[in-house]
Amino acid sequence: MKGSKDVGKVLTSILFCVPLAMTMMTQGCKSKEAANVAPAAAPKLAVTTLQPTAAKLTKSYSSSIEGVVNVEIRPQVSGSLLKIYVDEGAYVKAGQALFLIDDRVYKQQLNTALGALHTAEANMEAARINVDKTVPLVENKVTSDINLQTAKASYAAAKATVEQASAAVESARINVGYCTISAPVSGYIGRIPFRLGSLVSPSGPQALTLLSDIHNVYVYFAMGETDFVQFEQQHPSATTNGLSSKNASVSLQLADGSLYNEPGKITAVEGQFDKATGSITLRATFPNPKSALRSGNTGRIIIDQQLNDAILVPIASTVEVQDKIYAYVLDESNKVTQTAIPVVGKSGTNYIISGGLSSGSRIVQTGFDRLQNGMTIVPDTATH
Repeated sequence: MKGSKDVGKVLTSILFCVPLAMTMMTQGCKSKEAANVAPAAAPKLAVTTLQPTAAKLTKSYSSSIEGVVNVEIRPQVSGSLLKIYVDEGAYVKAGQALFLIDDRVYKQQLNTALGALHTAEANMEAARINVDKTVPLVENKVTSDINLQTAKASYAAAKATVEQASAAVESARINVGYCTISAPVSGYIGRIPFRLGSLVSPSGPQALTLLSDIHNVYVYFAMGETDFVQFEQQHPSATTNGLSSKNASVSLQLADGSLYNEPGKITAVEGQFDKATGSITLRATFPNPKSALRSGNTGRIIIDQQLNDAILVPIASTVEVQDKIYAYVLDESNKVTQTAIPVVGKSGTNYIISGGLSSGSRIVQTGFDRLQNGMTIVPDTATH
């Protein structure tokens, strides 16, 4: 029995030592393999050195278009529309009849005023005759001077009544003329919300129509304070009384993305900034010989600014994360750092930046998909 127990202890020791030995051998092998693996080499990537250069900065601003003259056509007298001579969208010339308001009442008022004028004129003539008759009687001392003074006063009153009646006739004649509504300028007719028989009045909330003179058009747009300062520096004469079409030329991008074929110029700048929006409104004027632009159109004003010492960063050398633009910048030890760059515009295939990087800064040009902050690379110098 004792021999059997000894045999069991020996077998147990063997079973315990075998796995332990195998584990130690395995660890030893792994340590040996790890010692034989060399550290990963730093990647070699193309690097660009930034240098200041001349560039054209293009900026665009939302805009609204209006004719040089936008006239609300409103009635000057009340009445029902008797005739509408034009259709919506029609081109009319200055002085052309547009609407006719029923003028029968106003013609009768004119006739009444004319009758009152004729009566007043007759009374004045009678008063004049009375004065002429009284003068010799006073001279011959047939009557007293007070009668002559009374006659002259009656004549003066009759004359004033004639003048008053003449004014009433002229007012009635003007009202008759107001019944025919004519175009004050040449242009295009807008929407006509009224129909024949509609009752219109000067105090009505709606105009009869809107008449737009669009041989030239005004394009209004707003510019932020920073952009405006840069614009003044680039075009010093554009915001003074001596406006320069050469220095302040602009382009117009239409709603479909195409460029309008006529150049424009800045012709007015608002006197102050809007405190609520921090922007100032400018007005550009464009010729419109073919009437391609209409009041109410929208577009974008395009302004080019020439920069002499701009820092350009290739768009392909940047990444966009949550509406921010980043580039991988190298320090003196070739360690990369993902750096945000403030972009002010584009020039071809490059971003124009306003800070973050300067002349002589080095950035990774391509192959930065797997780069992380703090990684070291081997620069492969590329020409920017």
